[in-house]
Amino acid sequence: MSENSTLADNQQVRKKINDDYFVGFVDGEGCFYVGFSKRNDLPIPWQIITEFHVSQNPGSKNVLEKLQKRLECGYLKPNHAKSIKDKTWILIVKNRKDLLEKVVPFFDKHSLISAKQKDFLVFRKVLSLIKDKKHLHKDGFLEIIDVVFSLKRNTNKKYTKKILLTSLNLRDYMSDSDVTSEKI
Repeated sequence: MSENSTLADNQQVRKKINDDYFVGFVDGEGCFYVGFSKRNDLPIPWQIITEFHVSQNPGSKNVLEKLQKRLECGYLKPNHAKSIKDKTWILIVKNRKDLLEKVVPFFDKHSLISAKQKDFLVFRKVLSLIKDKKHLHKDGFLEIIDVVFSLKRNTNKKYTKKILLTSLNLRDYMSDSDVTSEKI
């Protein structure tokens, strides 16, 4: 390998990626996830899962590494480690303190430009409600359910608003559309 080639490789590694690039990258490949998991050992038998993820093909794994370094949190792993076909990598941030103190402030400062901005706003609101411990009481949990299901879109969510409300004996809070629809 020539000295010039090594020098060029080192310059590429040291090249700083602009925050706007990361925002565009997350607009295309990111996810602000809020989900629910049944947990009968909790006072309200549901755990709220909050995660930020971004995926990328193996040839551009370095972009995920740079985003991880920029945010100063998260971890990288193969997206579907057991899949022969899917070789993508994913950056995941689950730690709520990191989400609140690093991820949210980054995207507050650098707004997304796609419809994903609405997902981020819901994500940020849910994290704020959890930080204030609202999720530990039925009224606060109901508020989180309303915030999460405020975005009308067709998803593969395992639990619907109807299932969550019914399990909490909150059928009185259901609108006609909640009762008749199983998917959001």
